[in-house]
Amino acid sequence: MAINLQKGQKIDLRKTSAAGLGEILVNLNWNSTPIAPVQRGFLASLFSAPQNGIDLDLGCLYELKDGKKGAVQALGNSFGLLKAPPYVSLDGDDRTGAAAGGENLRINGDQVSKIKRVLVYTFIYSGIANWQQADAVVTIKYPGAEDIIVRMDSFDSSRKMCALALFENNNDVTFSVQKIVQFFSGHQEMDTAFGWGLKWVAGRK
Repeated sequence: MAINLQKGQKIDLRKTSAAGLGEILVNLNWNSTPIAPVQRGFLASLFSAPQNGIDLDLGCLYELKDGKKGAVQALGNSFGLLKAPPYVSLDGDDRTGAAAGGENLRINGDQVSKIKRVLVYTFIYSGIANWQQADAVVTIKYPGAEDIIVRMDSFDSSRKMCALALFENNNDVTFSVQKIVQFFSGHQEMDTAFGWGLKWVAGRK
């Protein structure tokens, strides 16, 4: 069984033990290879542009209850920490989408009282900006509960960044999670839309 969130829908994560929510796994999977255009004969194959794979990155903005803010993402090598602030970590960087496990962001659900909010996003670092062909799916898993599915079921391929889901502290006991799926031209525009207030500079990985 799984819960498919609809855009704008918000649900509370269910606490299943006295210790807390446990580790919350946010997994991103996508189709790394866009559909190639139909070739029309030998000459067309010679002069057609090569098709590049899509490098889709998973990341998040975080805000702690003590006011600390930042980002966890491969760009800039900001992979975070799970057992110390910011209590969010990124496993690694799948540059092709070929890894069976995709990309994984982990949130320490036992530290919910120290986390104010976490905005999970993805962006196309390189390759064709075609969200529909990327077919990205986020799966949220945590102990003793149904998987929560966030599908990218709306598209704006003129923009390379998409805010996917927002985790918010709920009375220091659990998180609510809301499906966002809203597109932006970059980090700064998304930051402004959600009122994070970070200063952004160009980065690389």
